[in-house]
Amino acid sequence: MSATLAELFGTMILVLLGDGVVANVLLKQTKGNNSGWIVITAGWGLAVAIAVYCTNAISGAHLNPAVTLGLAAIGKFDWALVPGYIGAQVAGGFLGGILVWLAYLPHWSVTTDQGAKLGVFSTGPAIRHTVGNLICEIIGTAMLMFGLLAILSPANLVPNSGWDKGFAPAIVGMLVGSIGLSLGGPTGYSLNPARDLGPRLAHFVLPIPGKGGSDWGYSWIPVIGPIIGAVVGAMIYKAVW
Repeated sequence: MSATLAELFGTMILVLLGDGVVANVLLKQTKGNNSGWIVITAGWGLAVAIAVYCTNAISGAHLNPAVTLGLAAIGKFDWALVPGYIGAQVAGGFLGGILVWLAYLPHWSVTTDQGAKLGVFSTGPAIRHTVGNLICEIIGTAMLMFGLLAILSPANLVPNSGWDKGFAPAIVGMLVGSIGLSLGGPTGYSLNPARDLGPRLAHFVLPIPGKGGSDWGYSWIPVIGPIIGAVVGAMIYKAVW
């Protein structure tokens, strides 16, 4: 499998499991309806870990345009590969959104809340505040990028132990879960343009009964915020580590 195809499949898995847990909590008459924020953050952390395990050996498991750009910004990834990675990640997010729609097919018609339906696919603010929402996404993704680089730092690797391949993906999942618990309240913690834009496009085109709009007026924040945050986090890491 090529690296770009691995990024597509990995991001698809990420969104299938991540947006899948949101659907389980938000949509009516599911087994997990109203099970709450802890279930969502735990599910997303596990989704990240599983997706990374599935693709790490092939593509490095970026699964996130912001991570790809952050790594490229500090010279840890080839700029020539960036467009292909980002295209594959957004496409994977779109396909993952379609799979979630199919998995919960009978539940869309019994769910009347348009915000809940959109919330399965993409993030949205608890309080709509452009500057505050953007800052939250920047801080959260900066923490993600700094944490990723620190987890994989040679200083944290045991020589010849296989730590980076055996345990690091699980720790990355814990990092995402921690960010969700601590910083996810204001915006739903996108941290990932492909995780938000791809499924939002799926919401836009899918025949979901009574779905309402796709909130394109907000959609730039979970794209631009994570990109800025990832570059900032990578630059801070490079400067201090």
